[in-house]
Amino acid sequence: MTRLDRNKYAGILLLFIFILLIILLVGVALSLRTDPVEDRIKNNEVMNTLFVVEDGGRALLTEIFMYYPVYQRGAMFEIPGNTGAIYASIDRTDRIDAVYNERGIQAYRSEIENLTKIDIPFTIELTVDNFCQLADILGGIKVFVPNAVDITEDDGTRRLLPHGAISLDGDKLQDFLYYALPDENESDVAARRQEAFISFLSALNKNGAQMLEKNNFRRMDTLFHSNLKRNSLNLLLKNISYVDGEQITPNTIIGYEETTSDGIKVWTPLYGGQLVRDTISMMTTSLISADETTFSRTYALRILNGTSTQGFARNTSILLRGVGYDILATGNADSPYEKTTIINHLGIENESVAKSLGDFIHCTNIVNEEAKSEDANYESGSNVDLTLILGRDFDGRYVR
Repeated sequence: MTRLDRNKYAGILLLFIFILLIILLVGVALSLRTDPVEDRIKNNEVMNTLFVVEDGGRALLTEIFMYYPVYQRGAMFEIPGNTGAIYASIDRTDRIDAVYNERGIQAYRSEIENLTKIDIPFTIELTVDNFCQLADILGGIKVFVPNAVDITEDDGTRRLLPHGAISLDGDKLQDFLYYALPDENESDVAARRQEAFISFLSALNKNGAQMLEKNNFRRMDTLFHSNLKRNSLNLLLKNISYVDGEQITPNTIIGYEETTSDGIKVWTPLYGGQLVRDTISMMTTSLISADETTFSRTYALRILNGTSTQGFARNTSILLRGVGYDILATGNADSPYEKTTIINHLGIENESVAKSLGDFIHCTNIVNEEAKSEDANYESGSNVDLTLILGRDFDGRYVR
């Protein structure tokens, strides 16, 4: 064999080794590539997703959806568009939706993560048109309209909705999202939009299986704009569809309205945003709790003022209603209380419900009563799950 032949065969061998090495490296890379949604499911992690319904780059609705795969539970927290603060991404005090309008979803997510102090790995954006198209695909979404709507807007658009529980197709959903009555404020409109999104989740739970089947989803994934690839997005939505929207209690930011130096009206979170973080922490704890009773329903409270501070019970009811409790009654205690007390009317076997409230306000003084029978004759205001008696050690937020 000549030297030329030997060099030729050596070159072929080197080329073969090179190709084999490339194939090996590609195989290793593919084996190391992971699905971020699947990873979180395998690790039993709470999965937080930021949903934004937008119109022309303007955020109409912003929801954090929290999902725990172990128990297939979900919870939702609204970020009102007028939430005010100093936002680093736009270097000024403004509404939070100004961040989305000017800087887009990634900066928006970062500001929301800073407000809530939670990691939000996934984002899903829907235009209003695409949201309404999804409503049609799901066979409509059911909402309640308290009063018939017949409004003609300045541009001549007429919005008509009948009174009562109705199923909205895409066109009517647009009317539901956009109409505003003369006596409504921005919070009222935001609450209605949140109701529409919860109803969308209910429809996804009941009718979404076919839509989320892989072949169908491949033809319609363009309706969603996400930081996830198609298969990961499909897996995420499938998991979200396991949650019945009718079991979700809407939560939002409790705060007060004020005007910035630039004349912009903003919604300022109470306690510098700490209440937001405490509320989300409470929701997450409830999601992952092995005790079904802490998550099974909305619990009814009676709040009694055992201090000399006027309006203390009423103000506390606003605080606790904002985190999902149903406040049936407020009033004054029969005598002054030094220590804040939680009376658990559900019985000691359901003490975790009282403890959840206690953890939220840092109250450890819990008194358990025997659970009352369902056919008991209750006095007015007594058919509650828990009674909270505010003592002098309560500062309006925590027991000190």
